[in-house]
Amino acid sequence: MSPEELAAELARGQLRPAYLLAGEEALLRDDAVAAIRAAALAGAPVDFNLDRLDAEAIGPGQLIEAVRTLPVMAPRRLVELRDPSAGRAGQLLGDAIVESLTGLAPDGPTVLVVVAARADARARWVKAFGTAVVRCDPPRRGRELVAFVEREARRQQVELERGAAELLAERVGAQLLMLRQEIAKAALMAGPGGRVKRAHVAAGTGDVAEEPIWDLTDAVGGGRTPEALVVLARLLRAGAPPPVLLGALASQFRRLLRIASGERVGGPPFVLRKLESQARRFSRARLLACMRAIHETDAALKGATALAPEQALERLVIALAS
Repeated sequence: MSPEELAAELARGQLRPAYLLAGEEALLRDDAVAAIRAAALAGAPVDFNLDRLDAEAIGPGQLIEAVRTLPVMAPRRLVELRDPSAGRAGQLLGDAIVESLTGLAPDGPTVLVVVAARADARARWVKAFGTAVVRCDPPRRGRELVAFVEREARRQQVELERGAAELLAERVGAQLLMLRQEIAKAALMAGPGGRVKRAHVAAGTGDVAEEPIWDLTDAVGGGRTPEALVVLARLLRAGAPPPVLLGALASQFRRLLRIASGERVGGPPFVLRKLESQARRFSRARLLACMRAIHETDAALKGATALAPEQALERLVIALAS
């Protein structure tokens, strides 16, 4: 099912005992998790009734125990499992997911949500979810992306003049978090109750479509530090939000780490060839260090240090590309 179909089900009061949120678009996955959480817990005490589990940090028994735990002062509880691993550990956890699903029932006390950027449809644990798989893939450019802009504008209660959605999609590309922010910014320019016009988009939204951000990740992954810094500066001048740029780098290095660990990643053949070439530049230990640097920069962007966001990103790009 699509995220829109999930939202429609939840609006009708239909809550399934388990969901698999699968796809590369983190914003869609996070939105789906938030919607299921609101429907499942409905104001219940979160401290007692929400378990967030990281697949890399738990064993199969811990998942089964969490699913079998009863809610406290609430009709149900929620268990969220993120990023089931590949390899032998992933196989054991997959078996635990299947076992957990067999113990769940409609209107039961526990809802299980598994979140995975990539889930092999041939895997037994993926098949066990049946029709409860929510596809969180990034929209393709063109009509799909314009449709996302239109839905997001309705969600924000922003009225778009004809052609405004198309211009937003053209200028920003498939960067969904940035599109969300740009719609809100254009609404402020239009004023309370005003319609967002193409002129508002043209004046307030820089041209930071998908390809320039790929230019940044390609330069960083290829070790071209001067070029990466030039592209970063251009994107920042064009108005790209630092969290969006950080998210692109995080996604790139997660894929490189998966390739270095012997896992498969999705994408067109020319993209996969480029990723495999970049992955050969790094040892697995170096990629883990890069991921730690990305996490530290995320904390910096959230105010953990006195560094300006632009400076934090510059330092990160130098560290990753060197």
